[in-house]
Amino acid sequence: MDFIKSEKVPAPGGHYSQAVHANGVVYVSGVLPGDTIKEDFEAQVREVLTRCTHVLEAAGCSLTDVAQCTAYIVGTAHWPHFNRIYAEVFGDHRPARAVVPVPELHYGALVEVQMVAHRP
Repeated sequence: MDFIKSEKVPAPGGHYSQAVHANGVVYVSGVLPGDTIKEDFEAQVREVLTRCTHVLEAAGCSLTDVAQCTAYIVGTAHWPHFNRIYAEVFGDHRPARAVVPVPELHYGALVEVQMVAHRP
C-alpha cells in the first residue's frame, strides 16, 4: 500500500492521506476547495477537480483512469451546474458517479469530490 501526496495540493487537515494506492486501485480522499471557498459554485468545482487531477497525477493516473466519482454538493440547485462543469472537464470519459446533495460541508464549501481510479 502506498500513501500518495501531491505537492501541488495542501496537506490534509486531518488524519488521512490525499490518496492511497492498493492493488492497482487509487482511492482519492474527499477534496474540498481552498482558495475559491469564498467564491461561486463554479469556481469551487473547477478548483476541486483540478486538485483531484493533481492527486491523481501524483499517483501515476489521470482523469481518464477514474472508474468512480462521488460528489457531495450543497443543495440540489447546484446539480445542473455541476453536471455541466463535470462533463466539460471529463469530456468523453464517463466514470460511474454519484451526486449526493447535502445540507452543508466543512468550512462552508459548496462541493467535495472523491474518486477511485485504476492505475495503469
